[in-house]
Amino acid sequence: MPEQQPSRGERRKLRTRRALIEAAQEIYAERGDFEVSIQQITDAADVGFGTFYNHFSSKAELLDAAIAEALETHAAWLERLLADVDDPAVVFATSMRLTGRLVRTRPRLAQVMLNSRGALLEAPYGHAVHARYDIEAAVSAGRFVIDDVGVALACTAGCLIATMHLCFTDPKASVDDVADQTVLNVLRMFGMAESEARRIVALPLPADEPPPESI
Repeated sequence: MPEQQPSRGERRKLRTRRALIEAAQEIYAERGDFEVSIQQITDAADVGFGTFYNHFSSKAELLDAAIAEALETHAAWLERLLADVDDPAVVFATSMRLTGRLVRTRPRLAQVMLNSRGALLEAPYGHAVHARYDIEAAVSAGRFVIDDVGVALACTAGCLIATMHLCFTDPKASVDDVADQTVLNVLRMFGMAESEARRIVALPLPADEPPPESI
């Protein structure tokens, strides 16, 4: 049977939820906190104040949804871009290279990641889950030498956060060069030979087109 299309009311409800999430992402990226009123959020979303509680029970729930959606959209985009790459070390490295470049390609998303540092390491969604899987796959394939995947994930998240911070705060920093140098150092740290690490970091990147409904 053909898939039933959402009704006009359902589409309107989805648009309102989307507007609230995008407003939350924008506010959080700009401020680094969510110490704003619900009125300010609905004004930024250009929706009625009374509609807020039709979608979220609190500001905290909205912020959690905004962060989760940002990270999941990015992770799904990376997974789609790299679906045909067989080498898990290349998948890991390319994902890191593209994520480091977010400061240039999608600065609002990069700022959300930077402000929600723990989500890059501990969240059950988004980059944390995918990076852990890629690291484990690379270890199983003999591409990485790692004693503790949790520590390796912490190193990955820490390097990404530091890279984004450097690129946001140093106007002289070349985002692409810094991102690639970071990945090169991470590959070395994970036991990869110098020549192989440099070969992987020199690989051409896939087409960097914005993911659907990107922030």
